[in-house]
Amino acid sequence: MKITTVGTVHWLAELEPVAEDLMNRHLGSAREWFPHQYVPWSLGRDYDGPLDGEAWHPGQSALDPAVRSALVVNLLTEDNLPGYHWTIGTQTSRDGAWGAWLHRWTAEEDRHATSLRAYLHATRAVDPIALERARMAQVGTPADPRPTGVLATVAYAAVQELATRVSHRNTGRLSGDPVCERLLARIAQDENLHMVFYRELLRAALELDPDQVLAVLADTVTDFAMPGQGMPGFARMAADVAVAGVYDPRIHHDEVLVPVLRTLRVFELTGLGPVGEQARDRLAGHLERLDARAARFVERRAQALVVRARRAAPATAPEVTPRTGASAPRTGEA
Repeated sequence: MKITTVGTVHWLAELEPVAEDLMNRHLGSAREWFPHQYVPWSLGRDYDGPLDGEAWHPGQSALDPAVRSALVVNLLTEDNLPGYHWTIGTQTSRDGAWGAWLHRWTAEEDRHATSLRAYLHATRAVDPIALERARMAQVGTPADPRPTGVLATVAYAAVQELATRVSHRNTGRLSGDPVCERLLARIAQDENLHMVFYRELLRAALELDPDQVLAVLADTVTDFAMPGQGMPGFARMAADVAVAGVYDPRIHHDEVLVPVLRTLRVFELTGLGPVGEQARDRLAGHLERLDARAARFVERRAQALVVRARRAAPATAPEVTPRTGASAPRTGEA
């Protein structure tokens, strides 16, 4: 068994009993579900190609473009599962409790991509050819970011799993499609249980060496990036998703980072050494800066939406006075 050492703690060995307990708790909490039961197959029909079906065009779906972008980002992120499996396996272990969790987690995550793709194909929500080309490009590149070491892997997964849960839930809520919302809510339940596994591992690690854990957590939080950042068109789709309110700096601050740090009682820990205190100061400073950036983003988005609404509003004819037939003066005109 490979042991990854940070400070004086052999994290892989020390945390394995905790991983085993959390794995058993997960198995007792997880509810079995079947992707095929969440897909509206009756809406499906043949596409163009060998079956001579109907070609896809954007008008076949009523989903908002931003929701389509969110669904594509979420699916392509799930698609890179082989890369995540490899990364976690090399940084932890494929044996014992770690290996059992890795394989269980992989099997559950694979359901997400299976069901999302089936939904998109059956409902003709996105261009299936562009989607497949993007999948090939995404899976053909290494998973990024790639945390190094047991602690960094656990810390990143704790934050990322919660971020993914929030993104799925918000996408479903904004879709306007009850079928889509039900599917994404079900996927989000899996992601929440995954987050709990990693978060509780972090809690156990904090009891062993809080200074080292906080140092790694501070690095993770301040440098955090979603795993889909390398996919084709990610910057444009991420902007669409942020403007729509699916996932933006305010959500990242309020619904992801703050809950994780609060649950771990990071700002209430006592007895820290210089390394831990410095790491906690970094976390506090990052939250403060992100909060300010989120406030600016929300303000700019509100202004942009007002401008967009004005441009989309139909032009109104000038008011005409009965006496002269001339346009009525605007407010402030003589």
